[in-house]
Amino acid sequence: MTERRTGASLARLGLTEAWAEATLIELGWWAGDKPVDDAAPIMWALARSPDPDLALRSVERLAQAAPDWRSLDAALRTDEGLRGRLFALLGSSTALGDHLITNPEQWHQLTDGPDRHNPPPDLARRTANLLRAVGADPDASPAGSPGGTRATLTGNEAVIALRTAYRSELLGLAAADLAAVGEPSLPVMELDDVAAQLADLATAALRAALAVAVAEVDPKGEAAGSRLAVIAMGKTGGHELNYVSDVDVVFVAEPADGTATKLASRMMRIAGEACFEVDANLRPEGRQGALVRTLDGHLSYYKRWAKTWEFQALLKAWPAAGDPDLGQAYADAVAPLVWNAADRDDFVADVQAMRRRVEDHVRPEIADRELKLGRGGLRDVEFAVQLLQLVHGRTDEALRSPSTLEALAALADGGYVAREDGANLAASYRFLRLLEHRLQLQRMRRTHLLPAEDDTDALRWLARAARLRSDGRRDVVGVLLGEWGRNARRVRRLHEKLFYRPLLSAVSRLPAEAARLSESAAKARLGALGWASPEGALNHLRALTSGVSRAAAIQQTLLPVLLEELADSPDPDRGLLAYRRVSEALANTPWYLRLLRDEGAVAQRLMRLLGTSALVPDLLVRAPEVLRMLASPVAGQADELTRDPAEVAASLRTTVARQPDAAGAAATARSLRRHELLRVACADLLGLMPVERVCEALSSVWVAVLQATLESAQKALAGQGPAPARIAVIGMGRLGGAELGYGSDADVLFVCERVGDASDTEAVRYATTVAETVRRQLGAPSPDPALVVDADLRPEGRSGALVRTLGSYREYYARWAEVWEAQALLRARPVAGDADLGRRFVEMIDPIRYPADGIGAAAVTEIRRIKARVDAERLPRGADRSTHTKLGHGGLADVEWTVQLLQLQHAGGTPELRTTSTLEGLREAAEAGLLSSEDASELAAGWSMATRARNAVMLVKGKPGDQLPRSGRDLAAVASALGYPAGDDPGIFLDEYRRTTRRARAVVERVFYGW
Repeated sequence: MTERRTGASLARLGLTEAWAEATLIELGWWAGDKPVDDAAPIMWALARSPDPDLALRSVERLAQAAPDWRSLDAALRTDEGLRGRLFALLGSSTALGDHLITNPEQWHQLTDGPDRHNPPPDLARRTANLLRAVGADPDASPAGSPGGTRATLTGNEAVIALRTAYRSELLGLAAADLAAVGEPSLPVMELDDVAAQLADLATAALRAALAVAVAEVDPKGEAAGSRLAVIAMGKTGGHELNYVSDVDVVFVAEPADGTATKLASRMMRIAGEACFEVDANLRPEGRQGALVRTLDGHLSYYKRWAKTWEFQALLKAWPAAGDPDLGQAYADAVAPLVWNAADRDDFVADVQAMRRRVEDHVRPEIADRELKLGRGGLRDVEFAVQLLQLVHGRTDEALRSPSTLEALAALADGGYVAREDGANLAASYRFLRLLEHRLQLQRMRRTHLLPAEDDTDALRWLARAARLRSDGRRDVVGVLLGEWGRNARRVRRLHEKLFYRPLLSAVSRLPAEAARLSESAAKARLGALGWASPEGALNHLRALTSGVSRAAAIQQTLLPVLLEELADSPDPDRGLLAYRRVSEALANTPWYLRLLRDEGAVAQRLMRLLGTSALVPDLLVRAPEVLRMLASPVAGQADELTRDPAEVAASLRTTVARQPDAAGAAATARSLRRHELLRVACADLLGLMPVERVCEALSSVWVAVLQATLESAQKALAGQGPAPARIAVIGMGRLGGAELGYGSDADVLFVCERVGDASDTEAVRYATTVAETVRRQLGAPSPDPALVVDADLRPEGRSGALVRTLGSYREYYARWAEVWEAQALLRARPVAGDADLGRRFVEMIDPIRYPADGIGAAAVTEIRRIKARVDAERLPRGADRSTHTKLGHGGLADVEWTVQLLQLQHAGGTPELRTTSTLEGLREAAEAGLLSSEDASELAAGWSMATRARNAVMLVKGKPGDQLPRSGRDLAAVASALGYPAGDDPGIFLDEYRRTTRRARAVVERVFYGW
């Protein structure tokens, strides 16, 4: 019975191991089923340890190792501070527990004696302690300066001494940090102070390591006149270091010679072996650059070559060790460059690239546990604060602190961030840093990853180490997970709000507690975030948020998130203007703003579309129903944006057939085409449709429009009596190949055949009326994209009859057809009208386009001559042949003419080549051995790249074009439309385009021209 009560009592104290009772009795703290009288406070402090079993096992080891255990035991019974620090430390950190057990005399650091923290530990005290540990004089000039101090210990002896001294300092700091965990009555050490003292300790270690390096590299003092300064970067420079972190540094020397390089290199190795890794990769040119440079060498690099992220890193530069005058000269020289970085042309692109790098470093499977890099993590806070500093610190020196929390407070004091938002963000940052510190302390390893949700033991330990307690509804694990989720969500929300909500406050009436930026500050922030015309953007925001209507209120709620999405798009100015146009056009559409507010995917997708494409907003204001398709697909269902083209075409024909007259039918057909054009454009820009499916979908809807309009025109003439002719529409060119782009015309031939007793003349007259009606109705001026039905490939071109009978076509091709006409017929296929007539037309032209014996050398020469003339005469003046998608080297014409020449030569004997599709023709040519698989792949890649680029030009500019933009936002938007990350150098896309088409051109020169 006693054992059960004892077991239960110890379990209530968190001691669950079978050996716990015997150990406690041996230590003299437990008797039977209760604590020894004067050991009760010890037991309660032990119970409050994050891991009581671990703490007890470590105490047992300490009792065996400490020669003065009786003194320590007696102190634990009376010294509240010692109890709190010791048990919290031993239950939180196995690494520091091992250090204490190895050096048991250091328990005296943890007592509440009169000398504790008197004077308080500061940089000077910690530096002196570590310098003495390696035998250096702390009162002499700093190591690295002329005549500076040097260690008397070197080699492994110095490393061991420095490691022991560093861990001892860390032991005292961690114990003070954890004290309130073990004894709630002890003062709580603020995270800001802990981080600052950790930075001080790292700085002291750098100084001691440099003193050792000086003694090793220059034992005789021959380089006494050399100067080396160590510039701390990152969290060390910002006085906000973690327990376990690389220490980022930059070295500056006068002279920057071999001795200085050896000194810097040796200092890094000593510090790395004794204390922490020293990382010098933030230096100019990174790992490829010289380890040590002169001050002038640094400045020359920063002025000519440095990227924006390098100035962001320099924001935290601080002279930490070495020659203080040289270090300060460096800091003073780079500061103006830092605070002018936001004026650079590439500022926005670099900022966007930095944000992507942060997010790309997170593996999806751990993203929801990442304290540092995940959404709502520490980097969100740090990035937001640093960007606001770079933007507004140009004119406000109060914002120039290297410390994240100090800078955030200054931003709030200056009105750049609402005070409440600043306070909430700081509180969340401190909470996340606290969890990070506790995780790192456990084994003194660098980590930012929360334990998995099913690892309840690890989560319980972390919660207790962070002084969390159950709240009556949730246990301590539930409280930890709840607080983590709440703070991560708050950080992400405020991350979005920090940039954009104050912009709205500058232009509209928002609640009084919102920060109100001045208009000039709002413009500066918009400029830094990517708007080329900040004043225009502010005007758009005024228009969207003015008034007291419900729509204005919803816009004020939506815009912070929408603006962030737009800032990541290729052209935020065009996107915001387009959003205003769409919002004004749909002002009376009741579901529009509600859809954006409630469906996050719709808003996100829409901003990407509007910030990339001029075509989408033009279509959207007349087809707003497509917005609903931007919603995330329901689980198990296909995305509405990727509907089957055949289903779409059938629906279009059915709807048009219900219209009572030809004009109404044509208008309906055009309206439905607009809807489908927008749907396909959205799917294309969002990366949901490969190029072959885009071309197929655009061709399918064009065919459906032709079919429906032709039927309506024939129906309108039905009242005049029986039709004297049947009509077929033959698709030619890209329509025939099912390869239409967004701006393509429909190339067709009209063929007819008399019915009954009607004459050919009557048949042609009737069919011509129908054909002209179709062309007129589809080509009539309209806000919708033009539908040009082009019949210029007919016999005799524009001079010839618009419609011919099947017999007339047969006679013409038999007597007059030239080789280019046979080539044009390679794309011919029936697309509308009488199916049997279309089939017979194809049977009639097959011998012409697929000659049984191929074509002779003279015909091949003629085709090459025509191609050369087309290339020379039709390429616009000033066009760049390397980036012209149609007539450029390796572009559409090159690939298509090559395939068509192979068809003319070999399709007569190789039926598989008889296809109107370019890509299918390439595949079949490779299968037939007419092309190597490598050549076919190069040609297909060139054709696909050129087709995608040509479509992207139409999407971006809103009008057809064959020439890729040479530079600027249009080029960036084209690259983004093709799937290249927004913000990346669009030159990467241009290089890939030229490389792909150059390879295709090499194949064309061999296969088509025979060179």
